[in-house]
Amino acid sequence: MAGDSEGIRASVQRVLQHVGSLVRLQKELARSEMEQKGGTAAAGAGTAIGAGLLALYALGFGLAAVAAALALVVDWWLALLIVFFLLSVLVVVLVLVSRQLFRMSAPLKPEQAIEEARLTKQVLRSFRAG
Repeated sequence: MAGDSEGIRASVQRVLQHVGSLVRLQKELARSEMEQKGGTAAAGAGTAIGAGLLALYALGFGLAAVAAALALVVDWWLALLIVFFLLSVLVVVLVLVSRQLFRMSAPLKPEQAIEEARLTKQVLRSFRAG
């Protein structure tokens, strides 16, 4: 009988070690997932900042085109206006890319790790019940 309790004790210790390893792996998965989502959010922020900077330049070119048109009414103002429209299109594209990157990074929680923890808990409960 004493050998049975030591065998059970050893089995319980092995199970606890495995559970500890599983918890560490789930934490690692959560950290990895958060790093990936954080990187995507950072890319979205960088793209949004770039779009804002280009919007500022577009405004500058637009105002330069208006000033040139009013002051001189010569052909070069049309070139400035074309640059203004091209920069504006680029701003719109960057804003749309930034928006998509932000959507891809949301929500900022480790969904995969949470799902793994839920499944592990479910399996452990089924073993306990069985």
